[in-house]
Amino acid sequence: MKIYKLKREQVIPITINEAWDFFSNPGNLRLITPPWLGFAIKSELPEKIYPGMIVTYTVTPFMNIPVNWVTEITHMERPNLFVDEQRFGPYRMWHHEHLFRETSGGVEVRDLIHYALPLGSLGRIAHELFIKRQLNEIFEFRKQYLKKKFC
Repeated sequence: MKIYKLKREQVIPITINEAWDFFSNPGNLRLITPPWLGFAIKSELPEKIYPGMIVTYTVTPFMNIPVNWVTEITHMERPNLFVDEQRFGPYRMWHHEHLFRETSGGVEVRDLIHYALPLGSLGRIAHELFIKRQLNEIFEFRKQYLKKKFC
């Protein structure tokens, strides 16, 4: 199984507590997800995340075909990190660390994602053809949204 890694960093001029308040509110996930992904939360959400929280949603990443995705918040250390992991969904494995660190310019928001695809060789080909590009586009959309909102 091939495990891929995606790392993104961005400094936004807010406090670590403001960053935590924004990112730990699961309702804000729809704001930082591009509309073309067809993201729709299907489960009821609390105002703040907590370890063990399950989120169910659908995305339409390919040919407008909806895919169910279930993630769990597996770790949380307020206000520095939380981790979501896929339980069911389009990836064979998805482990997403959200890290927050105070800097002189505000807060560094860092994402570290390890993921694997199903279907062996076909998954590797799909990764090169569109999945890698699509993930980069999703995180670029998020970067621009955060820049507009907080800068």
